[in-house]
Amino acid sequence: MKKIGILFGQENSFPQAFVDRVNQKTGGKGISAEFVRIDKVMQAEPMGYSVIIDRISQDVPFYRAALKNAAICGTAVINNPFWWSADEKFFNNALAVKIGVPVPKTVILPSKELPDDTTEKSFRNLAYPLDWEGIFTYVGFPAYMKPFDGGGWKEVYQINSLDDLWDKYNQTKQYVMMLQEEIIFDDYFRCYCIGGKHVRIMQYEPRNSHHLRYEHGKAPASKKLLDTVKDYVLKLNQYLGYDFNTVEFAVRNGVPYAIDFCNPAPDAEVTSVGQENFDWVVETSADYAIERAKKQKDNQDNLTWGEYVKTGAAGKPLVSVKAVKGDVSIGEIPKVKKAPAKAAAKKPAAKK
Repeated sequence: MKKIGILFGQENSFPQAFVDRVNQKTGGKGISAEFVRIDKVMQAEPMGYSVIIDRISQDVPFYRAALKNAAICGTAVINNPFWWSADEKFFNNALAVKIGVPVPKTVILPSKELPDDTTEKSFRNLAYPLDWEGIFTYVGFPAYMKPFDGGGWKEVYQINSLDDLWDKYNQTKQYVMMLQEEIIFDDYFRCYCIGGKHVRIMQYEPRNSHHLRYEHGKAPASKKLLDTVKDYVLKLNQYLGYDFNTVEFAVRNGVPYAIDFCNPAPDAEVTSVGQENFDWVVETSADYAIERAKKQKDNQDNLTWGEYVKTGAAGKPLVSVKAVKGDVSIGEIPKVKKAPAKAAAKKPAAKK
């Protein structure tokens, strides 16, 4: 009997629904699903699962280490714990630029406070002051500042002026931050992508409270725009190698800009995503987990590796691959106004 496990934290609705749906589909014939149970982790010893859906290791380092150990014994971990550990949002943006997916203008900033166990001598290669003039001219205002490897809308700041930036930057402690052009959008989408081929495009309003962000009732977007969004979702996830992810797009003047696509444990609570989207993600993830369980072989690498890693390992140049044909399911869309303001920047004082 092959076992599919789900590793989770504070979620309520998705884990049980996922387990129930897998077991309904398989009828206990050869494959079953359950909540992961860990009572010990011994080096190079399997955990007894053919597939594990990881929903929590980003917050629990012990789980991340356990999943890497499981992977080396042959477990198909969704998502790849090695890549997830290495990935972050600034790299995502750089990769998107290289493969032709539009993203906001973005720079990375050193932490305002020195990291633990470092001194000023640790930063001898960093110029003081930074080229703030060049940074502001490139990014412009309004902008957003957020951790380069964060999530869950933590430590996210909207920036409207130089004074606003200095005030908020001074609050960021040891976080390494990204400063990113704000896209004043006409439409906004949040898109599930499962297995690098199944896409669900959802209408989304990020300015609403969490339980009201997945809106309904707006006029559908054009087929051309939705096809472009789908292609970008597939391309990003195939290059990154994520099995289960969401991609957000802000649409300005008909161009979808990828805003955030490093969400390997995306929200799947029925109370926030709504019943229709919830049913889709449960059904699709159950099918995909069963598919992976059938293909899994013990003591082999059963992880998904993205095109970025595979082309590098093969010594090939980083070029756009043709997106694999996938299925797409459409949710909906929102609306907003005005065009972005241009930045005006004068050289400020040194950061430290």
